[in-house]
Amino acid sequence: MKLLFISDIHGSLYYLNKILEICQEENPNYIVVLGDELYHGARNPLPKEYNPKVVTELLNSYKDKIIAVRGNCDSEVDQMVLEYPMLSDYSIILYNGKRLFLTHGHIYNSNNLPNLSNGDVLIYGHTHVPLAEKHNDIFILNPGSITFPKENTPNSYGVLENQMFKIKTLDGDIYKEIELR
Repeated sequence: MKLLFISDIHGSLYYLNKILEICQEENPNYIVVLGDELYHGARNPLPKEYNPKVVTELLNSYKDKIIAVRGNCDSEVDQMVLEYPMLSDYSIILYNGKRLFLTHGHIYNSNNLPNLSNGDVLIYGHTHVPLAEKHNDIFILNPGSITFPKENTPNSYGVLENQMFKIKTLDGDIYKEIELR
């Protein structure tokens, strides 16, 4: 199974279109959206081609392939227009004998770990900074942000396939990677 991870779209039609083009090439089984889908948030400027209405329509066209969690900028109003569930603070996927704990990162993150077993994986967004590390037998991953990268990092997304988690730039270059073994 191949999973593609994105976080922090923040209503940018420009960057969502870029990632959807990438999805055509990557051909994942599922797209995991780690929150902050439609609203740019009070701390961020308006993103390039800010258009939450069209972003909603595009995301809904992939509703059968999306697994999503709520970000700190997401609300019940967003859930009213999105045709897939996204109000949960976390979701769990079983992947090759590992538990993937999916969350946005404003509640659970590397500084506030959920209850995980050795070998499990925490995957979150929120910081807009790509991360691929292993701490005390727990993998901690962050695909970064497709719209608002921070700390001089590139616009990025993540791909999990064959036990390899790769963080890639929107140009397809591998920025970071880690083997989940």
